[in-house]
Amino acid sequence: MKKKIGLLNYSFLIMSFFLFFSINGCKKDDSSTSGSNITDADGNIYHAVTIGTQVWMVENLKTTKYNDGDTIPLVTGTGAWPKLTTPGYCWYNNDKATNKNSYGALYNWYAVNTEKLCPTGWHVPTDTAWSTLITYLGSDSIAGGKLKEAGTMHWLSPNTGASNSSGFTALPGGSHYSNDVFYLNSKYGWYWSSTANTSTDAWHVYLIYNSATTTRKAAANNLGFSVRCIKDN
Repeated sequence: MKKKIGLLNYSFLIMSFFLFFSINGCKKDDSSTSGSNITDADGNIYHAVTIGTQVWMVENLKTTKYNDGDTIPLVTGTGAWPKLTTPGYCWYNNDKATNKNSYGALYNWYAVNTEKLCPTGWHVPTDTAWSTLITYLGSDSIAGGKLKEAGTMHWLSPNTGASNSSGFTALPGGSHYSNDVFYLNSKYGWYWSSTANTSTDAWHVYLIYNSATTTRKAAANNLGFSVRCIKDN
């Protein structure tokens, strides 16, 4: 009788062991990489990461076409960019070969406001969506570090606080300013929101190479910033 009880106890322990690891092995982190790829109208491939309740693209947008196939105007001429009151995009320093694959394109907010910039099923995040992301990652004083790609392959040293623990992989694409100057690639990453502030400016988020912070601010619609897309609900 004692032998049978011993065998039963041993079997129970083995079953409990496998049950414990089965349950814990199925748990997922709140921030995880999605297995699906996303394709824009040019055929560029993007990946996605789930952060809290949101799904974000991991790369900066680099499409030259809207999601309906129409071409986004490429604006490169000296003095042309500051005069824009209509959609446009460019590559940093007008150098597609160097900057497209790493940093994507720079778009003015008029292109964002068409609501056709991201692939179907995705959109440019609102200011509220950016705020939700930053709050989920702790606060604007530390979220930048969790968003930035780690290391100094793209970010200038010291890339303060960068861990990319969110999987977002934020990159310092720089900007095209309204005075027609390209500005601070490798030091700053500026990202548009879809939320207007006034008739001439809109909200954006930026991250810096020497800080772990994020800053939400309004900027003129004719500036060229990077774009990240967020999945539709």
